[in-house]
Amino acid sequence: MDSIKQVGQYLIENSDSISLEMVNLSLEKLEIEIPEEIIQQSVKANAEFLVLLADSFKESNENAAEELIEWSKKYGEQQASMLSQLSALIKPYAENRLAFMKRITQISMDHKLTTEDVVAINNRVSYLMDVSMIETIFAYEAYRDGLMRERQKEINELSAPIVPIQKGIAVLPLIGVIDYPRVQHLLNNVLPGIPMVDTEHLIIDFSGILTIDAEVAQHIFTIHNVLELLGIHVLFTGIRPNLSMAVVQAGIDFTAFHTFGSVKQAIESLN
Repeated sequence: MDSIKQVGQYLIENSDSISLEMVNLSLEKLEIEIPEEIIQQSVKANAEFLVLLADSFKESNENAAEELIEWSKKYGEQQASMLSQLSALIKPYAENRLAFMKRITQISMDHKLTTEDVVAINNRVSYLMDVSMIETIFAYEAYRDGLMRERQKEINELSAPIVPIQKGIAVLPLIGVIDYPRVQHLLNNVLPGIPMVDTEHLIIDFSGILTIDAEVAQHIFTIHNVLELLGIHVLFTGIRPNLSMAVVQAGIDFTAFHTFGSVKQAIESLN
């Protein structure tokens, strides 16, 4: 056990140099150029891992993993902010792990550890590296999911603007794919603001819609009813044949609605 403690102390004292050595070894095998910021972050992260590994020699796997999880979450978020794809994080893992294990084994042998102690250290290294990778992936995915939600929020805000075109007349152009989250955005964020822009007539234009299903079509026409209750006259434009089919499949009778082929025709009817 004393020999294992000596290896742990060696790893702590030489964590920076060992980390730099391992990172440089990994870079030699890559065919793409890695930004300096990511290289420095990797050196720092590997050095921190070595210290955590050394400190874990006197603990159980479970206790060692608890400390490592928080480190992995932070590391995963940092990696996610620098890398665009998860594959860039996972792809080099197998080779890097093998090189890391060889280096730790060599250090253990240099300190004249018994075969049993070398195996014990290697098992701990393997366990902690697996825990680290799993938690890093979780943190990476959580970060990217949050980023995607923020971007989707921005897209929703940009893809459903209220555009005043004449006194008392505004257009709501719907663009892209209308799905349930987009409909909820319309109901919760767009509709409440329509009365604020002094609108008597709102033209909802479907000409930019790519796809729509029957369920979402039902929600769209619920929006019509809500606006009518607010005293706003609603007109639909740009409903193409495929959208008409979705409306029919939803069982919606829109014969009483005001529909036009284009925004221009709708404006002319109002004038």
